[in-house]
Amino acid sequence: MKTAVMQPYFFPYLGYWQMLNAVDKFVILDDVNYIKRGYINSNSILINGKAHKFTISIEKPSQNKLINETKLFFPKEERERLLRTVDNAYKKADCYSAFFSVFKSIVLYDSSDLTEYLKNSLIEVSKYLDVRTEILLSSEIEKNNSLKAEERIIEINKCLGSDVYINAIGGQALYDAKHFRDVGIDLKFIKMGDVKYRQYNNEFVPNLSFIDVLMFNGINSTKQLLEQYELI
Repeated sequence: MKTAVMQPYFFPYLGYWQMLNAVDKFVILDDVNYIKRGYINSNSILINGKAHKFTISIEKPSQNKLINETKLFFPKEERERLLRTVDNAYKKADCYSAFFSVFKSIVLYDSSDLTEYLKNSLIEVSKYLDVRTEILLSSEIEKNNSLKAEERIIEINKCLGSDVYINAIGGQALYDAKHFRDVGIDLKFIKMGDVKYRQYNNEFVPNLSFIDVLMFNGINSTKQLLEQYELI
């Protein structure tokens, strides 16, 4: 069984989704500290041919709180402002009409719990694409919570009975393949291919939010993009 473990992000970039799609079980790492100015509650979309950052507000953000202890401060007017921004940016995109209603339902999802809100966004996009990976919360897995870093990840994999752990390519500097192999887990790193798609008639801007991918690509084309990676 293949497993991946990642912090929850709001409409993360394509590489995150390639990893989620590549495994049987995807664990949202919600019982670690919240990181300010990261991708948990922000990302970028395409506006006038350039990357434009957007953020969903957090109530009293603190790196001394766990992600699952963190609350949204995302009132109705701010949600509607985000919807207008995305609407204006992508209303002429090829797949706007197919995806915008899904995006709207995700933005308007009635929860102030950050973990629940982000998990719902992953589940709803998975349904839209018919991605059948099981999505779990780290905080709901019975494990030794005193473990940190690599040991915590190995513990999660052992609890789930995983024999393959897939991590983002950036994790090469953090994880020791031999350490995983010694406990019966094959460690792999996922490397996104040289992905490009048409963004209106502009020069391609990479690594934007998955919103951008879904606005310019239909379900079948997006699923093809999800397969454009290598495991190393």
